[in-house]
Amino acid sequence: MTLSTKDAPSGVRSAGWATAGLGAVTLAVVAFTTPWRVLPDGAPPVTPDPARDFTAEQIARAETFDALVSLPGYLSLGLTLVVAGVLIATPLGARLVDRLPGPWWLRTLLGVLALSVAVAILRWPLGMWSEGYLRDFGLSTQAWPAWAADRAKSTGIGAGLTAIMVVAVIGLARRYRRWWIPAAAGAFVLTVAASFAYPVLIEPVFNDFRPLEAGPLRDDLLAMADRDGVPVENVLVADASRRTTALNAYVSGFGATRRIVVYDTLLRAPADEVELVVAHELGHAKADDVLWGTLVGGLGAAFGACLLYVVTSAGGVRRRAGVTSLGDPRAVGLVMGVLSLATVLSGPAQNLVSRHIEARADLHALDLTRDPATFVAMQKRLALTNISDLSPDFVEYVLYVSHPTAPQRIAMARSWAGLNGLPEP
Repeated sequence: MTLSTKDAPSGVRSAGWATAGLGAVTLAVVAFTTPWRVLPDGAPPVTPDPARDFTAEQIARAETFDALVSLPGYLSLGLTLVVAGVLIATPLGARLVDRLPGPWWLRTLLGVLALSVAVAILRWPLGMWSEGYLRDFGLSTQAWPAWAADRAKSTGIGAGLTAIMVVAVIGLARRYRRWWIPAAAGAFVLTVAASFAYPVLIEPVFNDFRPLEAGPLRDDLLAMADRDGVPVENVLVADASRRTTALNAYVSGFGATRRIVVYDTLLRAPADEVELVVAHELGHAKADDVLWGTLVGGLGAAFGACLLYVVTSAGGVRRRAGVTSLGDPRAVGLVMGVLSLATVLSGPAQNLVSRHIEARADLHALDLTRDPATFVAMQKRLALTNISDLSPDFVEYVLYVSHPTAPQRIAMARSWAGLNGLPEP
């Protein structure tokens, strides 16, 4: 079903108002839940300085590694933008779906699969290029077959989630003139459901998890969580060492699926540093960062559904993509192109918010442990082991950096120590 000439302007106006309203609500939630200023007034300023904590050799190694992996990374980003542009501005996607057999829903599914696989093949050499550097610097422990299996699983999961969204959009557009209304509601629900189910459905595809074995460390971590007022039944350990030497921990899910996970590689660090990492994750759990992030993501997805309606209602956009309406399965390429472009464009804003949220979790770890010296030691270990970029340039910082840099985190710890009358580490 397509929009009549009479209905189209009214539908676009309604969707436009909904887009503006959802955008305003999303911005308001972000503005009021993001800790834009972490340290209180009176904290002595400390300037981040990589040379204070890292040797010239360590800084040079980080810069060399970053320079090497940045090139395939930027090329991958460029490829994403080119593919999105081709799918939006040319009828290539429509011509591909024209060649596929079956009813509209099968052609849509096959179209998503074909385009996802094609993009994955284009990206494959860039992934191998980057993986080679990870091996050269000792970060990757994977054999090539295992690496390829991970890439294939990621492609399959991504294609599956994309297929759900695209089939829903095209199916709704075939049935309803103002399909953006159920599409926005569905996008919100899907985002919340995916975030809730991710720890139990997706994470086990890539890693095995086991409870942290009984002992002093487990007892100390659970006691710390109890002291913090964060209900944690257990801390899980992921078998990350079969893939990487990097150190990491994270919290995912919410409600019944919330879990705190540490890499098994992290357990090789001193116990007090492990406790600080977990204290950071407790900060995320206590602030319900995953839940709030899911809410913002759901609102953003609903906003995107409305915006997609507005954008694709323009005859010129559909004409360039070779489709008459979004109810046409040939619109698969156009929808995927818009989704891909939206993901890239929203990245810098997500990184900006994430850096402040991570800084708040760092502050929580310091408040909970009151051990800035160990915090600094932990940040140095993480930076050196993970070969983190200690001073990213502006473009890289905006596009890719979701956490404060190690020098920034160390500077905050020193400022916190001064504020609390403790020796500066």
